[in-house]
Amino acid sequence: MEERKSGLQQIDYTLLFLFFLLMCISLLAIYSGSGQYTTDPMEYVKKQAVWLVPGLILMGAAMVIDYDMFKNFSIPLYILGILLLLWVEFFGVVFNGSQRWIQIAGQRFQPSEFVKVFVVIALAHLLYRITKDGREKSFKSDCIVVAKVFAVGIPPFFLILKQPDLGTALVIGSIMATMILMSGVGWRMLTLLFASVVSGIGLLVWLHNHYFTLFNKIIKNHQMERIYGWLYPNENAGSYGYQLVEALKGIGAGGLYGSGFLQGVQSQSEPARVPELHTDFIFTVIGEEFGFLGATILIVIYFLMFYRMIVIAFSCNNLFGTYLVSGIVGLLVFQIFQNIAMTIGLMPITGLALPFISYGGSALMTNMIALGIVLNVNMRTRHYMFQTEEL
Repeated sequence: MEERKSGLQQIDYTLLFLFFLLMCISLLAIYSGSGQYTTDPMEYVKKQAVWLVPGLILMGAAMVIDYDMFKNFSIPLYILGILLLLWVEFFGVVFNGSQRWIQIAGQRFQPSEFVKVFVVIALAHLLYRITKDGREKSFKSDCIVVAKVFAVGIPPFFLILKQPDLGTALVIGSIMATMILMSGVGWRMLTLLFASVVSGIGLLVWLHNHYFTLFNKIIKNHQMERIYGWLYPNENAGSYGYQLVEALKGIGAGGLYGSGFLQGVQSQSEPARVPELHTDFIFTVIGEEFGFLGATILIVIYFLMFYRMIVIAFSCNNLFGTYLVSGIVGLLVFQIFQNIAMTIGLMPITGLALPFISYGGSALMTNMIALGIVLNVNMRTRHYMFQTEEL
């Protein structure tokens, strides 16, 4: 027996409320962290608020269109994403040493942000086609699944890595890993993949110690500088360890309750002691001015958001919907973990923005589209009193 609800009743208002809280925190943190870069302290806040308008439109569109229709668009969207990345490769705008942007009518946007969602849709459709009628549980079948996932994920991974944008490339890797895990491959395949990753890291360490010239062809100098700045920040405080050292000072100075809104020494000094405060290192502003309690509240909001998404994924009685939401969870979780971890010295600095918090139009709209897809899946999930069935 089906429990019928209207579309409005099916909207997950908890997710929308959590999104609203993140937007409030974002605008406060951007206001506090961007004052050193402009004479108008409201400039970046206004720009972020303006980006919310197309973001809401795109999120609404992602909710209104039946997510089953995404199957029809998965290949065109994926091809569009690859073409955009190729356009960036040959004609992209260079900024801060990276070629990641396309400029149209005086506005820059970052195609790799949208490609993340395109890859989620493409992989969700791929896995749905493989598993909708069941598949043979064997190591050979697992190899085929993994090979197909790699065939979809590797091209955008390397095109983004070449920009260079290691952080976003790793997000593509996180999406692939999440999808492989959700595809139901056996423990032998998971063990093999894990061992391959560990072996790859071990090989890089060995090449670094014994054949540095060859190692340097794989890992470029600017990437090694970030690793050295992460492993030995104090020894490199005057160069590539500077950003991390200053960020740690700010977060440490925040203590339990924080120094107060607009009262952070690291955040409010001119020029800013921590570069990119309103973008990549916005967590430093929150940690310094709102303290451990403020940072904890932000992390709890994220946890609640992902809890709701996981519930939606596993309560969905359509495999395609489950894969879509799972891929989006993989997309967002890695970015949040990496951004916060690099700010407090647990991971190397990769330049990833903090979802829904950092300043940036492309990232904000991408995350809002992703949230719209999750809400879409929940709205169209049929609930049964006694059983569920595949739609």
